Amino acid sequence: MKIAVVGATGLVGTKMLQVLEERNFPVTELIPVASAKSVGKEITFKGKQYKVVSVEDAIKMKPDLALFSAGGSTSLEQAPLFAAAGTTVVDNSSAWRMDPTKKLVVPEVNADVLTAEDKIIANPNCSTIQMVVALKPLHDRYKIKRVVVSTYQSVTGTGVKAVEQLFNERKGIDGPKAYPYQIDLNVLPHIDVFTDNGYTKEEMKMIKETQKIMGDDSIKVTATTVRIPVMGGHSESVNIEFAEDFDLAEVRSILEKAPGIIVTDDVANLKYPMPLDAHDKDEVFVGRIRRDESQANTLNCWIVADNLRKGAATNAVQIAEYLAAKHLIGQTVEA
Repeated sequence: MKIAVVGATGLVGTKMLQVLEERNFPVTELIPVASAKSVGKEITFKGKQYKVVSVEDAIKMKPDLALFSAGGSTSLEQAPLFAAAGTTVVDNSSAWRMDPTKKLVVPEVNADVLTAEDKIIANPNCSTIQMVVALKPLHDRYKIKRVVVSTYQSVTGTGVKAVEQLFNERKGIDGPKAYPYQIDLNVLPHIDVFTDNGYTKEEMKMIKETQKIMGDDSIKVTATTVRIPVMGGHSESVNIEFAEDFDLAEVRSILEKAPGIIVTDDVANLKYPMPLDAHDKDEVFVGRIRRDESQANTLNCWIVADNLRKGAATNAVQIAEYLAAKHLIGQTVEA
């Protein structure tokens, strides 16, 4: 299968290449794509060197699949050009997520909505992905009414510049800033830009994307998203109100059997999910599972995942794996 990775030299693009290799995705020809300043550079994939090419050259090569991680404006401009050439695009930016004509997919939750006609498929926000993986099996059993989530998000979610800012601050180096304030020894209750209602765009993404992925607009969601000075993954404190009561043992059993989840919940032995544990893993880790004693039919839990993997690259590759398994990639679809 001929695969293009657009944004191949970025944090997520590099991780996509790593995940494709680790999961042994059937790549017969790799086309690394990046901005003009990176064209001609070489990247290594499965021990071979590949030259980075321009978008224009990549489109002419007619890949079966293009994994995009090049930012929203790039995606809005270039994804339709790939799609017009018959390439299926899985896009990691926010560009297409809330477009009613595009599918927003987390394979463990709603892969079955995909068809061969879907030429641009949206990869959700990293924070949303890990949350809905845990919410879906519980919603199927108890029906979720409302979710209150507070996030604790890694600097890797912002990109290379943010990682450099954190480590520069730790070394006492005055360098380029990704954030308006110091991030080391600090916490910023501010991810993405603020909107008119006082929420940030990141918070609104979690609210709207959850409803779209779960296919249920009746689920009420409120979010506070926070940047913290850690590497390795995003953490979330999630409070879930159900339409009916639940049994805690059954909740644990449901989560343990659900695809893509590892339950780490043994407080007697101080076992609970942490970003360090999730780093470079593809699963979503759930722990601190307990009843909310202040309100009926309500559960508290703690959800952690590697935001560059399950929150981005792995989810995109899993979408590609589903498309390949169902023979939905590389087909010419008649109008």
